[in-house]
Amino acid sequence: MLVTTGIAFGSLLAGAAGMWLLVTAVRVLIHFVQDSWPWLVGVLVLLIVLVGAIAVLKEVAEHEADQREERLKSIARFERVDVMTGTEFEELIAELLRRDGYRDVAVIGRSGDRGVDITARTPDGHKIAVQCKRQARNVPADRIRNLIGAVHSTYTGHRGVLVTNSGYTVQARSEGRGRLVMIDREELGFWMAGTSLEI
Repeated sequence: MLVTTGIAFGSLLAGAAGMWLLVTAVRVLIHFVQDSWPWLVGVLVLLIVLVGAIAVLKEVAEHEADQREERLKSIARFERVDVMTGTEFEELIAELLRRDGYRDVAVIGRSGDRGVDITARTPDGHKIAVQCKRQARNVPADRIRNLIGAVHSTYTGHRGVLVTNSGYTVQARSEGRGRLVMIDREELGFWMAGTSLEI
């Protein structure tokens, strides 16, 4: 009987101590809120603004991606590609790279560019140097040699990529094999239709 009374008293004492701790914690919290409410309101407002800004940025990014996709659907067809200027073709290839998650995409085509029209980074961070050839005839071997030379001199550390809306001569394919990524008309068609380019 004495043991049972001792256990009951211990439980009662533990319950009272727990209640006292709870009441003390609530009182400390109330005092903290009373003393710090302007700071807490400021933090709350800042969090609301931050969440709102993130939501807006996400919406803008989704809208831009949707617009890019619509623009690509309207121009990424061979009947349009085959009549583009060289600059328009470069812009199309740059948009396709962006769509596929390539970063730092820069259209640099100009006189003295050593044949490189676009530089970018693959989704996993590797640098690429892209030459775009929009033309009716197959790309000859001298264009392959020019790009290989540019990659080995001016664009050291870049992987060379040549994209054309036509094809490659037999000699061009032979010279570029294992040294460049060579995208021909068929592969370009798949790429424009939504298949990601993996380099």
